[in-house]
Amino acid sequence: MAETEIRVDPFPSRDEMDRLWRAAWQAEGPADPRAILSRSLVHLGAYAEGALVGFVNVAWDGGIHAFLLDPTVHPDHGRKGLGTRLVRRAAELAAARGAAWLHVDYEPHLAGFYRACGFRPTEAGLMRLEGDR
Repeated sequence: MAETEIRVDPFPSRDEMDRLWRAAWQAEGPADPRAILSRSLVHLGAYAEGALVGFVNVAWDGGIHAFLLDPTVHPDHGRKGLGTRLVRRAAELAAARGAAWLHVDYEPHLAGFYRACGFRPTEAGLMRLEGDR
């Protein structure tokens, strides 16, 4: 398998994002990735043989709080450390760009992954703003 290249602040096409999302999440990708990514503090894409095989986005509040969103790795490239590489690099870049805190929400089965990335558990709240999706 070819080496995976991590690109900082790429702007993948909707088709590229959709292919990755469908493989990883069995769901449609973002309708307009450029609109989302244009407001990010940092985002990373992982590419193998020119194809997007991993992705992570860091949104922020314009101050010291940043939020890890959409860490995604294509199943064919999973369980090899790529997700951890993406998250750790995103954290480094978020800090370099002014964030002091990096938040993430996750389901219990992902606790080991996020702990390995350097996160510690905290209590937080969540409010659904729209009906069931």
